[in-house]
Amino acid sequence: MAVGKTASRVRVDGVGKRYDGERKTVQALEDVSFEVTPGEFVCIVGPSGCGKTTLFRIVSGLEAPTSGTVYVDDEPVREPNSSMGIVFQEYHLFPWRTVRGNVAFGLEKSGVPESEHADRVRQLVELVGLEGFEKSYPKSLSGGMKQRVALARALAVDPDLLLMDEPFGAVDARTRAMLQDELLDIWRRTEKTVLFVTHDVEEAVTLADRVLVMERDPGSIRETVEIDLPRPRSRTDPDFEEYYERILEGIR
Repeated sequence: MAVGKTASRVRVDGVGKRYDGERKTVQALEDVSFEVTPGEFVCIVGPSGCGKTTLFRIVSGLEAPTSGTVYVDDEPVREPNSSMGIVFQEYHLFPWRTVRGNVAFGLEKSGVPESEHADRVRQLVELVGLEGFEKSYPKSLSGGMKQRVALARALAVDPDLLLMDEPFGAVDARTRAMLQDELLDIWRRTEKTVLFVTHDVEEAVTLADRVLVMERDPGSIRETVEIDLPRPRSRTDPDFEEYYERILEGIR
């Protein structure tokens, strides 16, 4: 898999989202603006109902904003495209396909020559640490392994931008910590730009270069916190605790 490729640059410009119901109108997002620079790891946190997932869906092209525009590589986002890899909390794996088959799915849909599939899949399986499980079906995999397959599938077309919506929310704490470490290793090795939505403040401080703190009614960016800590980061570090409390207070 190619690395060192120029990463995507994301620009969210005045994005708003309104839902018009029969009895009332809900302003889910209002005037949300931020940028993500090439190779940066940015996390979005906020209270329940602040519009994190709505914002994620708009950035990924799965939903249209009511106002404003999202740009990736200076091109307006209208729908998901090959410059972005998307990972959700739910794995969305095909139960009738093996690990190899699930990872290869993105290649089949992207026009990558079939002659290149085997090598690319092998590289990706190695990258996410699933050697020996290529012929396994999802039903025989743990939650953490399923999410590794989903990550490998998202990386299959070598996207510049990796979009992740609470991808580790469905696994236990130990697996979550392990997946965080593995994601950071993959991020360093592939130089992707990552936009990562989470409800877990500790996870955000562990992973991010910057944390965007959202507030609700309507959903908007309350604060941007730059995490100036070397990696790997420890929860017992007093500076880690200071960032954690600052972000938590912003959410409250």
